[in-house]
Amino acid sequence: MSQRQSERIAALCKQLKLDRVAADNPVIAQRASDQQLAYSEFLEEVLTSEIALRTERTREILNRMASFPAIKTFEGFDFNFAAGVPKSQILKLASLSFIERADNIMFLGPSRVPVKRIWRLRWATDRR
Repeated sequence: MSQRQSERIAALCKQLKLDRVAADNPVIAQRASDQQLAYSEFLEEVLTSEIALRTERTREILNRMASFPAIKTFEGFDFNFAAGVPKSQILKLASLSFIERADNIMFLGPSRVPVKRIWRLRWATDRR
């Protein structure tokens, strides 16, 4: 792809507000050329890249709007703190497979972990 064509594509992407397409186009175009992808496959890859960026931006905006004091994930969860529940059981709940089975879950006993924290952990996991 020529320099002039790259500049025109970048200008068009800016006008259409396709930020990721503008950034990723040279790399994706080169890969498409090397792998001899069909035009439709190239277009699909470009559009998928743009959707990924927009999804990530939406996630960031929603996190800011929610005003969480901190984003907690299961990767940062202190399993030693919640000693009463086995790690495997917490990770099984994190998979949310109980929803597909329409099972109920109940948290019993003194927890020391506020319910708000549990919901924040679940919400952060859902957003991935």
